[in-house]
Amino acid sequence: MFKKWLGYIAVSFAVLIGFSIVNTEQQVSAATEPHYTIATDTTFPPFEFQGKNGKYVGIDMDLLAAIAKKEHFTYKLTPMSFNSATQSVLSGQIDGVIAGMTITDEREAVFDFSKSYYKTGIIMAVNKASKIKKLTDLKGKTVALKTGTGSAEYARGIQKKYGFKVTYFNDSNTMYNDVKVGNSDATFEDMPVMQYAIKNGVALKIVTKPTLAGYYGFAVKKGQNKALLQAFNSGLAKIKADGTYQKIVNKYLDASASKFSGSKADNTTFWGLIKSNKTQFINGLVKTIQLTIISILLASIWGIILGLLGVSPYKWLQGLSTTIIYIFRGLPLMVLAFFIYIGLPNLTGDKIPAFVAGIVTLVLNEGAYIGAFVRGGIEAVDKGQMEAARSLGLPYGRAMSKVIMPQGVKIMIPSFINQFIITLKDTSILSAIGIIELTQTGTVIISRNMQGFKVWLIVAIIYLVVITLLTWLSNWVKTKIK
Repeated sequence: MFKKWLGYIAVSFAVLIGFSIVNTEQQVSAATEPHYTIATDTTFPPFEFQGKNGKYVGIDMDLLAAIAKKEHFTYKLTPMSFNSATQSVLSGQIDGVIAGMTITDEREAVFDFSKSYYKTGIIMAVNKASKIKKLTDLKGKTVALKTGTGSAEYARGIQKKYGFKVTYFNDSNTMYNDVKVGNSDATFEDMPVMQYAIKNGVALKIVTKPTLAGYYGFAVKKGQNKALLQAFNSGLAKIKADGTYQKIVNKYLDASASKFSGSKADNTTFWGLIKSNKTQFINGLVKTIQLTIISILLASIWGIILGLLGVSPYKWLQGLSTTIIYIFRGLPLMVLAFFIYIGLPNLTGDKIPAFVAGIVTLVLNEGAYIGAFVRGGIEAVDKGQMEAARSLGLPYGRAMSKVIMPQGVKIMIPSFINQFIITLKDTSILSAIGIIELTQTGTVIISRNMQGFKVWLIVAIIYLVVITLLTWLSNWVKTKIK
């Protein structure tokens, strides 16, 4: 029994490691040019956002592409939330970040910045029906802020003076909608970003003039990737000199928003949203299913081992099982994901691919829950069964595999299917470390067209269809094992 499970574990981890190696090799350029991994925000138009063709576009994206061409280096783009992007650079997972990042004294303590590539200013925006017109009107009100941004730092700096409360969000669209529906009274944002959002249909209005002029810069971890930073500065100077820089800026600030987001029909009707984003939805669903299947298979193996250890005749093995289950059931999934993807590389100095980090996170978390109900399923079998098997001369391992487990499995099967569904939904949390699964796909699409209700309804329907199919599978399995 144990040899059998050890074999399964070896094969499964070999498959996972093989997948990781292939995935990593595909990311490395075959050319001799330097190759880097660059992080960017997923929802910060007009600097970075997903265009109607599914590719990431924006001022930052075009600048990076033009600079890379001038300086002869290649890169892999990793879109994620701004906060995750900066932490990934500091952990060594990512080589650099370009995400409309304001250069500040605090950030310069941990990052090395390029020459500034854009000057901006911070404004306050409110709901179109709001009576708020100036900062003094914010007393006792709630202000929505985007985590880790220069606008958030500015707001915190004046919070005590003007007496407002703050609430935080990881993406711009959710922040805007919180103000739109009235949960928050105002928000602070960079001037060109808010102008672009309003131009795309966000129902807010700007009520203050730009203040606290900030400068955007490309960033790397302090003391590292000096060659990349030098290449960025050199390339930036070249594209400013030949006029490419100004053409890129004008392209996004002057052009109609529909040029990047698609026609009105593609962005306002359900069918148009599905048709124009079908590739993104399919890719997001495939990624979600990949994460779910691989994770549940490995988590099942890990959970069964924990469950068997939990009913072992040796007290120390029972204690080990109980401790592991307690730890990984107690840790919030997002905290565990950040610890594995960002915390461990800080400790070991070795990079962990986001997909692998996501799998490990789900395996540890879901495996703990599986271990708990496997132990419960085994303990639910009458103790006399084991005593009878041992009295007939069967050793403990054989009695467990031939007598106890077959009976316990019947009790566990519904819980296994239910855990499959839970794992499917838990994959959405992994968007925090840069995995573009189904939920993050919805967030990215909304940043382009601002159609939050319709896009989330489409995403919800996709989840419900998949979960319904799994429920039918669960009911079919239960009828077969009775």
